[in-house]
Amino acid sequence: MTSNGIRDLTDEQARAALPLKWGAVEEGVLPAWVAEMDYHPAEPIEEALVAAVRRGSLGYAPFGSGGLGEAFAGFAERHWGWTVPPEAVLPTSGVMTGVRLALEALCPPGPVVVPLPCYPPFRDAVAVTGRELVPVTLDPDADEATLDLDAIEAAFAAGARTFLLCSPHNPLGRVWTRDELTALAELAGRYDARVVADEIHAPLVLPGATFTPYLTVDERAIVVTSASKSFNIPAVHGAQLVLLDPADREAFARLPIPAQHDWSSLGIVAGVAAWRDCDDWHAALLGRLAAQRDLLADLLAEHLPRARMRPLEATYLAWLDLRAYAADPAAVALAHGVRLAPGADYQPGLDGHVRLNLATSPERLRRIVHRVATALTSEASSLEE
Repeated sequence: MTSNGIRDLTDEQARAALPLKWGAVEEGVLPAWVAEMDYHPAEPIEEALVAAVRRGSLGYAPFGSGGLGEAFAGFAERHWGWTVPPEAVLPTSGVMTGVRLALEALCPPGPVVVPLPCYPPFRDAVAVTGRELVPVTLDPDADEATLDLDAIEAAFAAGARTFLLCSPHNPLGRVWTRDELTALAELAGRYDARVVADEIHAPLVLPGATFTPYLTVDERAIVVTSASKSFNIPAVHGAQLVLLDPADREAFARLPIPAQHDWSSLGIVAGVAAWRDCDDWHAALLGRLAAQRDLLADLLAEHLPRARMRPLEATYLAWLDLRAYAADPAAVALAHGVRLAPGADYQPGLDGHVRLNLATSPERLRRIVHRVATALTSEASSLEE
């Protein structure tokens, strides 16, 4: 099915195209866990990759952006009014590789502050670089997900000199305001701390919210981003660091091959096409995701009225509080044919929460919510008896 330029994958097509998301579940189970979209990639990306393969362009990619800097700078200017020097955009294989490299090569020693809940590899990146994790935990009952500036300042005062920022936030779906980010930048400057900002979800800001590139409030920061999430192309292995400081760029260029030599020439081809040639597809995607967000809210109100979903300002990943129904709703849902991401993966010890991927067809989203609602209402009834 095609809707507003978005081509839905059938179940059979999705199993072939998305072997992790769909292959990790038994046939008949609906996967709504890992962050991949059940959509065909944009046609300009498909065409660029096919043309590159037919040219035999499968060699090593040289260091440098290969046009990626110019393409990303154009996207940033058109969509966010942000002027990025193309030479500040440097390739790497993936966002988490970039985060790890930033911690190892560009950040001061010492503990790393990470707000929770967080994308689980954030904690892993801190661990593999030998740093101490300093969690700043969100109260699950808070009315709004915010940056806890008092807790962040306390961590800086105690010696932490690095902050991992997810902007927009995964899994909370928040788009931090310019005022919030400016306050964080002021704290970082006061304590001579560096902020590493994962902005992979920046192109997925939905109507009603405005994205602020973190480097526009803190030029000392390190931004890591990629077209992979917004354009559904993780397999091509392409991401970018945006480094405004020439000294940072020189340090990054000097990294030895074992540390940084695994970006893909096809990732650069796909990234250039995504950033440069897919604005119409991108607009259609945001329209689809906004409609899915509204549909999910309606379905929850009808079938799971005690569920809590904070306003979803960005991403296609809804953070649901289902404590009113079950302590482990992901396990209950899986037993009834839907795989969700457990909240405890994002905040260890947190019961009753899940992350639900809504980037699918409206029909499939209805089936997902209906199955989850049937499972959870049955579970809640059995507990009340």
